[in-house]
Amino acid sequence: MPNPWPHGAKCAISFTMDNLGEAQAVHNKTWPADKPTGQDPSVLETLPRILDILAKAQNNTTTTKNNNDKGVRATYFAEAWSLPTYPAAVADLQRRGHEVAWHGYQHEVWHALSAAEEEASFERSFGAARDAGVRYAGFRPPGGRINGARTMGLFRRFGVGYVSPLGKFGVERCGDGEADVVVVVLPFEWEAVDAFWYMDKFGGIRREHGVQEGPLGPAEFRGYLLRRIEEVKREGGYMSILFHPFLTTDEERMKLLGEIVDKIGRDPDVWCAPCGEVADWVRDHSAEFGFK
Repeated sequence: MPNPWPHGAKCAISFTMDNLGEAQAVHNKTWPADKPTGQDPSVLETLPRILDILAKAQNNTTTTKNNNDKGVRATYFAEAWSLPTYPAAVADLQRRGHEVAWHGYQHEVWHALSAAEEEASFERSFGAARDAGVRYAGFRPPGGRINGARTMGLFRRFGVGYVSPLGKFGVERCGDGEADVVVVVLPFEWEAVDAFWYMDKFGGIRREHGVQEGPLGPAEFRGYLLRRIEEVKREGGYMSILFHPFLTTDEERMKLLGEIVDKIGRDPDVWCAPCGEVADWVRDHSAEFGFK
């Protein structure tokens, strides 16, 4: 079967970011009540550096429908609470050609929500996005899991075209059979997430994946990413790479981010594109991928 990816690429890889500012801390009530919001250095200082790295990277595979073909374009999964809190950062992301997608209202753990809480988050989040001039085409659930058919039904209602959970690459159909809506599944894996390697609280997940419980560092994360990128090329599949700006706290971590961006941008075997564009391509060519 011919390779279904565009531009002669063997696979597709999206560079993604999560967590825009202090939304999660506000939700968890760990943000000091007397501390102003909207001043998180990961947004005001770290993110501009990352965006400059992305802009300077070479991208050997581009999409004809996007006029901004310079650099590597990312998907930032941003909490809806953060959109009016950091309007300049959101505008800069959009101006540079990056996709702003959805990561809950305040990074609430998605699979733990009741039906009423889930619906309320959709309504509140999409209202905030509309007011901010953002169209949420895709969703990455905080915690990595959705609530099955219940969430899929809300995707259909609110016009969400793709989801990026833990799981398997593919498509899901939700509807009544006559007017099904196709939701593309663009999964992530824990080992391709910087937090998996850097954060203490991921010790249990590391142990489940056969890695030491204590935090590791950029060298180990680099080794995994370089191996996995080559595997995805051989498999002809899809990969989502995730860096959090709030964890890109030193020059070694920033250097790794730059190296990975440069690699996936330069490699002609990799179609490096935002999640929304990958989802559109998969939806339009689902038969070529063997999806029914």
